[in-house]
Amino acid sequence: MFDSDALFDLEPAASDSIGFADLVRLPLSGLVAEDWAEALAPVESELRGVLSFLAAEVEAGHTVLPSPSNVLRAFRQPLMAVRVLVVGQDPYPTPGHAVGLSFSVDRATRPIPRSLANIFTELQDDLGLPPRVHGDLSSWADQGVLLLNRVMSVRAGAAGSHRGKGWEKITTAAIAALAARRHADGSPPPLVAILWGKDAVGVRSLVGNTPVVASAHPSPLSASRGFFGSQPFSRTNALLHEQGAAPVDWELPVL
Repeated sequence: MFDSDALFDLEPAASDSIGFADLVRLPLSGLVAEDWAEALAPVESELRGVLSFLAAEVEAGHTVLPSPSNVLRAFRQPLMAVRVLVVGQDPYPTPGHAVGLSFSVDRATRPIPRSLANIFTELQDDLGLPPRVHGDLSSWADQGVLLLNRVMSVRAGAAGSHRGKGWEKITTAAIAALAARRHADGSPPPLVAILWGKDAVGVRSLVGNTPVVASAHPSPLSASRGFFGSQPFSRTNALLHEQGAAPVDWELPVL
């Protein structure tokens, strides 16, 4: 029997204390933040179906990334605390890289993925912030930046292998719920959507009137086609300011 808060008690690196089959049995409130549990309730059966699929992948001898304790990490921060949405594609397929937050890796990962290195290059060009040797973006998440992959798992070594397995319906519901949030007085909380690449831009209709910062993906194949020079960080902070919200401190802590 698992405590309903079991997933939240795990450290991000604690990948062997709980399995995907265990997640299937946890209540939704034990998997995600309370307000996310309410928002995702309409797709709970689909979520449990995906988790069952991941358990079957492991049973068949495949390595699934990220770990069970991290696969829903993006939804641990409260829904109402989100002020920036960053949509990724699917997790890094290299073992040890995926941590449940789009584009982020563990602090110990060396070298950092090339897409993330390009993000750091643009961050320096945009705001003058020096690149870090680590790729841990959790400080962004702590400030209300939702680092959400469109597909939230992958088979190790096989990029895109879990597309079409049910995640798209879940993240569609999540993005739509984010755009539909309202305060008690009916006003929408501040929100900016950062959409990098075709997969991300494909959710543009889901965010309604939310201000959007869109460009090419930061991957080595496309960064030079519109990502570099797009100034997403300063533009996002300017759009937050227009909505009366504080800017995001995009500078990552040093190790």
